[in-house]
Order: sequence, then structure tokens, then C-alpha cells
Amino acid sequence: MPKTEAKLSVAIIGTGSGAFAAAIRAVEPGADVTVIEAGVVGGTCVNVGCVPSKILIRAAHVAHLQAQHPFPGLAKHAPVLDRKALVAQQQARVEELRHAKYESILETNSGIKLLHGFARFEDTRTLVVRQADGIEKRLTPDRILIATGRSPQIPDVPGLAGTPYWTSTEALIAEESPAHLIVYGGSVVALEIAQAYLRLGSRVTLVARGTLLSKEDPAIGEGLKAALIEEGMRVLTDTTVTAVRFDGKAFELETSTGLISGDKLLVATGRKPNTAGLGLDRAGVALDASGAIVVDDHLRTSVQHIFAAGDCTNAPQFVYVAAAAGTRAAINITGGDVALDLSVVPAVVFTDPQVATVGLTEAQARKLGRETDSRTLTLDNVPRALANFDTRGFIKLVADKNTGHLLGAQVLAGEGGEIIQTAALAIRNRMTVTDLAGQLFPYLTMVEGLKLCAQTFTKDVKQLSCCAG
Repeated sequence: MPKTEAKLSVAIIGTGSGAFAAAIRAVEPGADVTVIEAGVVGGTCVNVGCVPSKILIRAAHVAHLQAQHPFPGLAKHAPVLDRKALVAQQQARVEELRHAKYESILETNSGIKLLHGFARFEDTRTLVVRQADGIEKRLTPDRILIATGRSPQIPDVPGLAGTPYWTSTEALIAEESPAHLIVYGGSVVALEIAQAYLRLGSRVTLVARGTLLSKEDPAIGEGLKAALIEEGMRVLTDTTVTAVRFDGKAFELETSTGLISGDKLLVATGRKPNTAGLGLDRAGVALDASGAIVVDDHLRTSVQHIFAAGDCTNAPQFVYVAAAAGTRAAINITGGDVALDLSVVPAVVFTDPQVATVGLTEAQARKLGRETDSRTLTLDNVPRALANFDTRGFIKLVADKNTGHLLGAQVLAGEGGEIIQTAALAIRNRMTVTDLAGQLFPYLTMVEGLKLCAQTFTKDVKQLSCCAG
């Protein structure tokens, strides 16, 4: 009888979106896949990230509308909050999605095996998995994918260690709202959770080491800061925390702006790659200065048979990038040849107004030697925003000055996340602002603002009729 070819064996460290996307794809051509998990199956997004945070934000948005909506003919009232009931509903949905998108796949896909334990490299080819009972299991797979994600980065502030500070994980499941929440951080996680708690009735002081969303166009951070202050948040930018004290009941922060006291402290100053303890030095896998795994566009590490995907790498930290990377890594692991194209990556911050960006800012384009032309359209020029009685924010388009091709879009708007993909598709398809201005957009949608902004490159939109083509 002819000898049957042995199945390709693949070990995947982690069970988040990148890991599962890879596992599902790798078994299709017949690979034998083992996924290794030290904690809860499902990774950050479904368990302690995207899903619970967006449920919290939505609940807070409804509470805010009850108390602060713009229609005088409807009575306003302070929301009656049952935080415990909100958390129970939130976590039930988390468990439901974790089962549907992760656990049930393990139950129904016989090609994927789950091994509980903490994995480390003994050498380039050997993984040692330490299980909860202390037993160590050795694996020597043909290919390895590292998809271990990230976890909160805690700054080295004197007095902070040992205090009962929150990370986003604790903030999302807290069953009581603090009277005064101090939030240390000025980026996505800090801003989203800070505003949610503000809208659920807490006093909130936000302390940021620099500006808000400092990697974005400066107008984004300035506009968002103004919106948060208008809602009642105290926002301290360019402020350093030099010491933290906790007396058993309250936190006290020494800062460059003075003393700040509150009953809870959320630390959201960034996230670090989960690469410590993996023994990557023994495997020869190269890391960057932050500890992230360096991968090429095929998701290969510095070692030929070892791949990596998701937030533990030097790629953008978005769950949809992780999933795309996992799928492409699996294709390459099983003999294919496909690259992950990160030239157009849309991003959304779920504050209100939302921040949505894609492509290049003016500053980024200049660094690349591109001459730019840009326009900013305030939302009082967008009919939908006027109909909503919410004109906070703007839409900004950045174009190549010589060709007119759209290079980037920066949006601060209540529906920013629903706007940005249209801009991403326009950039992907190398549309000019003239092309964009000539498209048919449905009237009284927020995305129509993209068309109106594109029209401002050649026209004064204030002089156009309501649905000007």
C-alpha cells in the first residue's frame, strides 16, 4: 500500500481572534491543530475588551440621552441606575458570544484540539506546556503560531503598586459606580471608559500625560477634549502623576497640576505585548524595543517555521487586523503565499462624538514627502447633524495636492464609525476628491458629510442647495 503523508502539525499559542481565525483556516487543508490557552478561551476582545466595553458605552449613551437630549418637548430626567443589573446583562452577552464564536468551534471542529496550560519555548522546535496540575507536556509541531495578545501596561509610579487600582478589566465588571473616578491615560481605553462612567453618574477626572489621542491629528484631541469638558468631565492634559497613595478608602494622586483625590483609580496608560515568559530568546524569535514580536507582511517571525499574529506583534492593535493576520498566517503555514496589506486600516474610538480615522494625516503625509491639500467641514454644514441637533465635530479630508487622490480622513462625529469605511474604500480604490464629490450619497445621512467635504475642495457648500449634486 502507498505510504500516507503525515498531517502537518500546527501549535497555536493563544485563543483570541487571531488564534481562532488561524486555527479554523489551518484545518481546512487538513492540518492537525492544537491551540494552547493559559486562561479563559476567547482572548481580550470578547472577554474583557471590545464586547463588554461597547455594551457599557451603549448603556451609558442611553442614560445620557435620558438626562441631556436636545429636544425641549420631551421631559428630561436623571437615569435610575442599577449597575449590578447592567453588568449581569453585559456578562451574559459576553458568555453567549464566547460560546458561539469560540467554545462551540472547539466542540464541533474535530481538527482543533485545546490544551490548557502556559506554553514556553524550550528550544526553536520544542514547546513545553505547564498545566494547572503542574504536569508539563512537550510538543514538537511542524509550525508554531504565537497569538498571545496584550495586557495592561502599568506605569512605574511611586506608591501605585499594591493599591486596588482598576485596569479596564475591573472597570468593565464593577457592580458599583464610584462617586469620583480618576482615570490615568489619554488614549482609547481611558477615554471610552471615562466617558461611560461620567454618563452613568460618576464624577470623572481624566489625567493624561500628553494630549488626548496624541497620535492623531491635533484637532481630534482638541475637539474631543472640548466635548468631554462640556459634558462635565475634568480633563487635565500634559499632566504627570508623580506619586499615588491609598488610605484604605480613597486614592490621592500627586500630579504636576496638584493633588487629586477620588475613591477609585483606573489606570489605562497603554498595553504591553504578552511575550514575557514565552522563552522567545531560546527560540531565536526577534522582538522590538517594546517586547512585541517582529513579523513581516506574511506574518513570519525571524524563525522560518514560527509565525505570529495579533496584538503581540508590531502590527496595529485592532481585533480585525488580528483576525485578518491569523487567517493569512494559516494560509502561509499550510503552504500558501499571501501578504497582509495594512496600507488602509480604518480605526474607531467609541467616545461620543466618535473618533474615526483612516489613511494619512497631513503630518504623516509630509513625512513621506507628499504635498497635500486638505479641507475641514464642521458638522453645522451637514444636514443630518442639524436634524439631530448635534453639530459637535468635523470631517477632514487630506488629498495629494498634485493628483487629487484621497490620502486620509479624520472624523470627529456622533456617527464617525459609520462614516469611515466609505473613506477607506475611496482610498483603497484610489479615488480623487473630485470622484468622491461626484458620488450619490443618500440625503440626511452622516456619511453624506464626506461628499460635502470633498465638494469644498472646489465649491463653497454654504452656497449649495440641500442635496446638491
